[in-house]
Amino acid sequence: MAGVRRTLRRCSAALALAAPLLGAAPAAAGTGTITLATPGYELRVATDRLTLTTVRAGRTVLATAAGAFRFRIGGDWYLVREVTGSARDGDTLRVTAATDLPGVTVDLRITLRSDRYDVTWSLSGATADALSTAYDLNSAGHWYGHGENGDQTIQPWPLDSGQLVDTGFSPASYQVVSPFWYTASATGLRVDTGEPMDVRINSGGNGLGEFTVTGERPAASTVFVEDTPAEVYRDHIGLVGKPERSDTPYEQYATPLWNSWAQLYTEQNQDNVIDWARSLAEAGLDGHAVQVEESVIAADFGERFPDLPALSKELGRLGFDLGMWTGLYMPETAADFAYAVDHGYLLKDRSNSSQPCLFTWWNGRRTGLIDLANPAARQWYTEDLKTQTRESGVAGFKFDTAFFDDRCAPYPGATRADYVTYGTELADEFDQQGAGLRVAWNAAQAKGFATRTADKPATFGGLRASVSANLAVSTVGYPFVETDMIGGSLLYPPPTKAVLVRWAQAASLMPLMYASTSPTGVRDATTGEWVGYDRETVRLYRAAIATHERLAPYIWDQVRNTVKTGDPIMRPLFFDFPQDERSYTVSDEWMLGPAVLAAPKLDEGATRDIFLPSGVWRDVGRGTVVHGPVTLKDYAAPLGITPAFVNLKAKGAAKAYQALARTGAER
Repeated sequence: MAGVRRTLRRCSAALALAAPLLGAAPAAAGTGTITLATPGYELRVATDRLTLTTVRAGRTVLATAAGAFRFRIGGDWYLVREVTGSARDGDTLRVTAATDLPGVTVDLRITLRSDRYDVTWSLSGATADALSTAYDLNSAGHWYGHGENGDQTIQPWPLDSGQLVDTGFSPASYQVVSPFWYTASATGLRVDTGEPMDVRINSGGNGLGEFTVTGERPAASTVFVEDTPAEVYRDHIGLVGKPERSDTPYEQYATPLWNSWAQLYTEQNQDNVIDWARSLAEAGLDGHAVQVEESVIAADFGERFPDLPALSKELGRLGFDLGMWTGLYMPETAADFAYAVDHGYLLKDRSNSSQPCLFTWWNGRRTGLIDLANPAARQWYTEDLKTQTRESGVAGFKFDTAFFDDRCAPYPGATRADYVTYGTELADEFDQQGAGLRVAWNAAQAKGFATRTADKPATFGGLRASVSANLAVSTVGYPFVETDMIGGSLLYPPPTKAVLVRWAQAASLMPLMYASTSPTGVRDATTGEWVGYDRETVRLYRAAIATHERLAPYIWDQVRNTVKTGDPIMRPLFFDFPQDERSYTVSDEWMLGPAVLAAPKLDEGATRDIFLPSGVWRDVGRGTVVHGPVTLKDYAAPLGITPAFVNLKAKGAAKAYQALARTGAER
């Protein structure tokens, strides 16, 4: 019905838009208000202090805050004040407003469409170095979007339930982010910029969403006004594009990718990688590839990995392809650092173009970044990767890098967008083995890369943050999502048995599984001691892999549907059940496609509450039928149980239930 209402609304809107939306003089809804109307919503512009309020069916669904518009010049901030003039130009309203700075005014343009409106504003009489717009969070209910939080230990869901401050929000960000936010009231905000932003959601608990763009361009954004959040998401995808394909083949969805990082950290060598892979194979822990999280440019790489072809052959005997880590980062200790500097292959320093741009990386080392906009540097880097595949038996790569860094100067004539283009085209030449690519700003949609969210602590808090990060990333346009890594990393002590098992169980109900810590045992990076796990840990981890493998045909159906529609595979409950108010605050459940509701245990204990939205659900573990909406209190979820439910009226329900029920029967 929502789709029918939306179609009728747009047909009515099209008729209305055939005539100007605005009269010869703007209509006033009250003193100091200009009202713009479409059949679906109204936009009210306050004139005594410039603010915008969006109203649908008589209810406010989004509003800017008092003092919403401000700008910065030379380090000082100034406010936009009263409207001093307005004029109609077809379906566009042009407004001028006074400011705190004498001689400086604001020009604001609003263009209405049936399901959205565009807002552009800039200064007259001066040039600003930042323009900021603030929204009242409460006006729209809960807020979502943005992508990953820069704090890897906390990922608030909804965003307004915590605080988010991202002063380096940029197309060059290492975080997977997009300048798109949407709300429980079915409104959305898309900021149109290629420059870095300062984004603050509820900073200090102030109840504001503050979006600041830098650079000399006008501030331009689109506000979507729809019936459901899912429709807002689809409007966003209509602007940024959807995947034309999945870069990841079926086999890599079906079984885990094993990466050596959290298993071995910085102590990796050829012998212990083989020992680790052998223990996985002997324990029946399936996987399609083992990726070595080490760079061949490291000065001592040849000492620790003297024979990559032999490593590849041995891994193949065990049933795994060999993968390697690679990145554009070139530390000063790298064997080829001097060569790269001498040939001008690194990004240049902003203040001295004769010097490479060097900065401190996560491990404390000084490093540069290969300049992909330099054709010679790009060819040098690409040929090195091809040599590894051609001569060393490397089947694929984990690309772990941003393609540009805002601390550096771009190659002459190149933009941030150029760097993403070069980087994604380069990565697309190689098998990424399901590790995918981390690209901000929806800049590589067409390639259909898998997306792994950022490292999280090896704790239950890390597990919960990884789920919220997956939901955030998936619903800003990255549908083929996975957590990095099962069990956590970040040089924490190894996960407890419960954390490792619960993480594997949760990942089994996500699009892809990306693993590292072995349930057969792991070295503690903080003490050097060996930490073993019992047989039950191995059995339960193996069962989680089996669940995912059984579910792979259903997941593959969702992949193919996403290629057609752009819809996320892993998504919050309210995408499918917008009428259920409770679904907007559930942070520990999700839909996997339209049929599977995942409700794994994400913390200590053996019970949990489970919310089931409207519909008819089959409890996979118990085989019973439950009618929603309902909250199942104290649902039993001991370590061997991963609660999951199938929406019996959804497409793919039979296939999903058969897969999940068979796996449960084999435990």
